[in-house]
Amino acid sequence: MTLRAGLLALGLALLFPAPAVAQEEGVPDWTSEPRRIPHVVLEAYAFEGAVLVSDTDAGGTYSPQFDYQPAQAWPWASVTKQVIAVLVMQEVEAGRLALDAPASSYFGRLGDDPPSPTVRQLLQHRSGLPDPDTTEADEEGVPSFYRDGPTGVDWCLQDRTRPSDDWSYNNCDYIVLGALLEQVTDQPLADLIERRIGEPSGWTDTQLISADDMHGYVGGSPDYTNRIARYGASAALVGPLEDMLSFDRALLGGALLGEEALATLWDSDPALGYMALGQWVFEAPLDFCDAPVRIVERRGAIGKYQARNIVFPELGMSVAIATDQPDFEFGEIWMGQGFMHDLLSAVACG
Repeated sequence: MTLRAGLLALGLALLFPAPAVAQEEGVPDWTSEPRRIPHVVLEAYAFEGAVLVSDTDAGGTYSPQFDYQPAQAWPWASVTKQVIAVLVMQEVEAGRLALDAPASSYFGRLGDDPPSPTVRQLLQHRSGLPDPDTTEADEEGVPSFYRDGPTGVDWCLQDRTRPSDDWSYNNCDYIVLGALLEQVTDQPLADLIERRIGEPSGWTDTQLISADDMHGYVGGSPDYTNRIARYGASAALVGPLEDMLSFDRALLGGALLGEEALATLWDSDPALGYMALGQWVFEAPLDFCDAPVRIVERRGAIGKYQARNIVFPELGMSVAIATDQPDFEFGEIWMGQGFMHDLLSAVACG
């Protein structure tokens, strides 16, 4: 075993607590047989433990692509939507928003012709708003909305159609929700996130970045900073994965939402692919677990960055992962194979 592999084994030993679900004989021991993932910089956390899996060369030895530092910041990408959904539910819990009321009741710029989407329809991507990803792409495939063309709420409010019962992923839904939250609370969104999410969660270095912000995230550059900033409320949070886990712990511990509001947040619709409010919630069979496990999943991707935030509500556990490799295959948990399925089986059942 190489030194790097030895460190990985130690990290996994600290990472995973004792099994919370009955374990069968023959469960692979990830603490002594670490998985080697080729050609990827990937950082994964669960609770207080941390593990960095670095580039594996043809000879099978670990060669890190950057010097790992604790509290290294990453773009959270669309994990940001999970945070925005919690802010919305805080307003619902306080009686200042109603999920099934027209969003135009709170944000008049939406108008009612065609009919306004409800707050719930915005949260579940059923709004009828135009899609920024359809704007003209450059040679790297980056739509102009995120690069140098018209952007923001003004673009999102033009040419919208009627809301739909069908699901259609769209970043404008959350950009508009961010503006709605600012209207209702009379506070800048960045301040809302810091005061209502960051402080009770105990964040150390997570923020909604702007185009002129040189936040020191992994591989950060002015081009990427501008691009991420243009995602706004849909995907512009940047911070360490420890803060993502702190957010999960705060949710599970009742510091951000009451029990009823949290249940509503995680109430998913099978007809929408198990979309809940800002995240997917479903049961999936995992290796070595006696029964399917309920999983809250939020994915994110911007350019070369990918992120995953996974919560096991009944187990009181969560896992946060980020990589700077756009082609890394996480796999689909529900398919019963692939990296995420194997990792979560080890976390929840191993």
